[in-house]
Amino acid sequence: MISKLIEKIEKTEAPIVVGLDPKLDFIPRYIQEKAFEEYGETLEGAAAAIIDFNRKIVDAVADLVPAVKPQIAMYEQYGVPGLIAFERTVSYCQEKGLLVIGDVKRGDIGSTSASYALAHLGSVQVGSRTYTPFHEDFATVNPYLGSDGVKPFIDVCRKEDKGIFVLVKTSNPSSGEFQDREIDGRPLYEHVGDKVREWGEEAMDGDYSDVGAVVGATYPEMGRVLREVMPKSYILVPGYGAQGGKGEDLAPFFNRDGLGAIVNSSRGIIAAYRQETYASYGEENFAEASRAAVLAMKEDIRNALAKR
Repeated sequence: MISKLIEKIEKTEAPIVVGLDPKLDFIPRYIQEKAFEEYGETLEGAAAAIIDFNRKIVDAVADLVPAVKPQIAMYEQYGVPGLIAFERTVSYCQEKGLLVIGDVKRGDIGSTSASYALAHLGSVQVGSRTYTPFHEDFATVNPYLGSDGVKPFIDVCRKEDKGIFVLVKTSNPSSGEFQDREIDGRPLYEHVGDKVREWGEEAMDGDYSDVGAVVGATYPEMGRVLREVMPKSYILVPGYGAQGGKGEDLAPFFNRDGLGAIVNSSRGIIAAYRQETYASYGEENFAEASRAAVLAMKEDIRNALAKR
């Protein structure tokens, strides 16, 4: 699967993934009112507004980027209708030719992880029929439970040609409480990086592995170290834009060939119309503002990589 992502990155010349992390606050009032008129101020109404909002964003940016990353918690908060909106968003994005990284951060004991892996990347048997419940192309995985929690995902990846991104050094401010703790003279995130490299050797797809890593843009020096620790792992880089990451911080995450990383922006794109830079687009043209934000991000990354 990673080879398909690389092919799309090279085609679009945009190592960018758009985070589809909708909140009702981000959704223009006219979209909410339309959904509430049909479904009432209900969970179903919220889900309908999310689907409409996502589709308009996707329509505006699908030709510019290789992938999207819906964060499942933003959908789960609206219950079963929200999960339906998540699946419908995944389906719509794939219909538009985009790869989907399910930001689900799953990881548990072996049998439970196996079920998570089947739900998001694999298939389940119901009598004589087979179903693919959420059918993302990639999923994010929490490695805290060790190999027992990760290998079921790798097994499904190898069987179904899918991929995962393992949390190594996350972008949030308190990530260091655990991830930076030293063990045998090295921070914990480096030990996790070692395991990602080891796991990745079981799932190579060309020059890179289907087992990638999550490393936050807010920690570029750590990204530089981890790029060396995991030379064959693609790095999913959150934290650009709203969390403070800038184009100039991104170069360490990439290999010299310009590959090896894909950068996520969520609020900075889907809620771009609320920023002063794009305010002139107005609420009605929020999707066009998102497109402009993608183009600006693409240029920012290009300039940063050119200066290496």
